[in-house]
Amino acid sequence: MSQPFSPQQQALGNLLDRPNRVQVASYSQYLEAQRAVDYLSDQKFAVEHTSIVGEGLKIVEQVTGRLDWTRALSLGMTQGAFTGIFIGLILNFLGFGGENRSFLSLMIDGLLLGVIFGAFWGLLTYAMSGGRRDFTSVGGMRADHYNVMVDPELAEQARALLERMPSMPVPPTR
Repeated sequence: MSQPFSPQQQALGNLLDRPNRVQVASYSQYLEAQRAVDYLSDQKFAVEHTSIVGEGLKIVEQVTGRLDWTRALSLGMTQGAFTGIFIGLILNFLGFGGENRSFLSLMIDGLLLGVIFGAFWGLLTYAMSGGRRDFTSVGGMRADHYNVMVDPELAEQARALLERMPSMPVPPTR
């Protein structure tokens, strides 16, 4: 027996199930397509009948450095420190410090505990990787181009509005 879809899944399905939408513009950068839809919204166009579709999708992962025991330890300690300070703040605001504990002492305790647990976790996860991923990286998805798509009955109105959109200034080169 299949599970019923959540309201969010149904809404996403309804949005993706629009094969009859018409392309009114295409841009090489996502921010340009976003700017076009924002312009349509500023012109009181019914943007709920609009979508931005990226085509030619690629996953890009930029390697940022080598990962070894020392780097795993320092990354774990840094992340743990921030987490510990955050938890210390929450505990302070919720009143778990009591009258005999100062704000600063809760922050220092959170920092120290965070550094200890972060160091342990950083080393543990690096050890568990077994040398299969000895680098750090950041990743994301990128498209070759982004199409602004509109329901067919509103396509001409959207095209006419986008023709009047002011051009984006070109930043000066150094």
